[in-house]
Amino acid sequence: MSEGRIPLAGVIGHPVAHSKSPTLHGHWLKSYGLAGHYIPMDVAPDDLEVVLRSLPKAGFVGANVTVPHKEAALRLADNVSDRAQKIGAANTLVFREDGAIHADNTDGYGFMENLRSGAPDWTPGDGPAVVFGAGGAARAVLQALVEAGVPKIMLTNRTRTRADKLKDEFGQTITVVDWVQAGNVIEDAELVVNTTSLGMQGQLELRVPLDGLQPGAVVTDLVYAPLKTHLLQTAEEAGCTVVDGLGMLLHQAVPGFESWFGVRPEVNLDLRAAVLS
Repeated sequence: MSEGRIPLAGVIGHPVAHSKSPTLHGHWLKSYGLAGHYIPMDVAPDDLEVVLRSLPKAGFVGANVTVPHKEAALRLADNVSDRAQKIGAANTLVFREDGAIHADNTDGYGFMENLRSGAPDWTPGDGPAVVFGAGGAARAVLQALVEAGVPKIMLTNRTRTRADKLKDEFGQTITVVDWVQAGNVIEDAELVVNTTSLGMQGQLELRVPLDGLQPGAVVTDLVYAPLKTHLLQTAEEAGCTVVDGLGMLLHQAVPGFESWFGVRPEVNLDLRAAVLS
């Protein structure tokens, strides 16, 4: 950045008014006394490339991208991190001084940091994991779990062909299970992850039998509205360690903020309270 120029960043989506990212990054900017601004930008898909190429000239140092732009942002980037390439989508962009766009995906990082924070006794080698869903969020979670060394991941999705495709991409660690059998495989799971939108406010409930949940297993839901989903409530009653989805949102934001504003921020209770308010 030129001296005296205030760094700008933001989140690009369509729609984007619901995003909690401006509150999140705004809290950090204020807490650390940093010059800078982070704003929401509603950009239609047809305008994405023009907007991305223009932002560095307007003083932007980077941006988050959310639905429906994650795959397109990856294609438009000038260079791409290995993890973004593997996941097939970008959520964090850094604009170089020459205007080049570097694309990364920090969703898997955010997922693992949230898991380690909320379930510090869990280790990847503890045993099998069960993952519900085969969308973009599932890709990030699978990449993170495979990289961490989870020995077996049982993947189940309402549309089996999508799960089969992910098995082809992520390898022999993945075993695809029919959706109607999802309730049976959780009996052996040390970790259960819901990556679907089922259970979110305004969405259908996750209708998977949960009586097989074992005490001591770790159960996490990427949904954070409501903060305690039916899955987490049932798991808690069964004696499981539960990890809500808000922490993933908070932790995935850390690398981008550090790249844009030069300070590695802390995820703490004050941040959670600010975002929830």
